Amino acid sequence: MLWPVARSAWGLSARSIQRTVSRQAHHKYEPDFHDKYGNIILLGGAVLCASVWTYAITQIGIVWNLSPVGRVTPKDWREK
Repeated sequence: MLWPVARSAWGLSARSIQRTVSRQAHHKYEPDFHDKYGNIILLGGAVLCASVWTYAITQIGIVWNLSPVGRVTPKDWREK
């Protein structure tokens, strides 16, 4: 009883797949948003990231990994 229903469902799905494939074969490929602008956006993001890091490293005044040896002297101990 279930076998004819399953067989007809399989036939319908196979036919619909065949129709979809044949329809897509006749369409010309049109580039989407990512094909048109993907590399430009990626390059723009990389430039923005590099420029922000360059500003942060050179202008903000962060002291990078300087050793405190020789510059830090202990304060005299005061007793109250």
